[in-house]
Amino acid sequence: MSTTIAVDVGGTQLRVALYEGDEGIPYQQARIPTRSSRGAAIDRLIELIASLWPAGRQVKAIGIAAPGPVNHKAGIIYAAPNIPGWIRLPLRTILQERFGVPVFVGNDANLALLGEWRFGAGQGHHNLLYMTISTGIGGGVISDDRLILGESGLATEVGHVTILPDGPLCGCGKRGHLEALASGTAIANYVTAELSKGRHSSLSDQPALTAKDISKAARAGDPLALEAFARAGKFLGLGITNYLHIFNPSIVILGGGVSQSLSMFRETMDRTIRESVMSPEFIHNLTITTAALGDGAGLLGAFTLARSPEEEMI
Repeated sequence: MSTTIAVDVGGTQLRVALYEGDEGIPYQQARIPTRSSRGAAIDRLIELIASLWPAGRQVKAIGIAAPGPVNHKAGIIYAAPNIPGWIRLPLRTILQERFGVPVFVGNDANLALLGEWRFGAGQGHHNLLYMTISTGIGGGVISDDRLILGESGLATEVGHVTILPDGPLCGCGKRGHLEALASGTAIANYVTAELSKGRHSSLSDQPALTAKDISKAARAGDPLALEAFARAGKFLGLGITNYLHIFNPSIVILGGGVSQSLSMFRETMDRTIRESVMSPEFIHNLTITTAALGDGAGLLGAFTLARSPEEEMI
């Protein structure tokens, strides 16, 4: 039986897992820090894959979930956030020449969606919207059982639609994007700005606030923290409404760290969707839920891509 190697490249960790056949349960896996004084990330990734290479087994392919914009056709990573030197990196070519097996590369959010579709919260659905809400906002869309990628693999940058013209500066350098209004970073920035205006809060004396800090305060009833999540929920509702109009999914899956605080903004988000959607038919039988696979979604998506690349690509 053949082995499939799945790789999840993150800004913090490089993860590799080995799968046998079509089973979505790895029989071996390992991880190392992405950054190290021991060498460049690409060299250490190659070493990690080589260290797990299964002796005496046929390797069918390698699937890779990579951050940032990815050209899936050429296997090129245009720019990987937080990984020095990964600019227009021909990752597919590098690994195919080293290991001699087919290599398939996809954006990490798209492949997390594939993982959730095949093994997680999206099973049984044919039209899905996935949003990962953490430091930033990413995501992907499956339409009629096909992952939407676009001409160069750059489609469905769901965090980078303009929700508030001339609004806060986004990490991409543009203003008013959904990511700048509803990500974990945006929530922390909003609370920090309000505190600088003299607002009173249990968070007043905490330096370098994070969304996790604010979530804890919101659960304890802090008014400013609750306001920050309600505000984010409103903007998420507007963003999701736009995607409902465009893609008409049957399920919206929310992943990432901020999704763990869904109870803090669910009511505002749902109300905004109901008030903003152009027809109730767009939310008839719509499911909005959290991701089921946690940080394993990327590996399972990379595994899915490597096992059946032509089925998953447009």
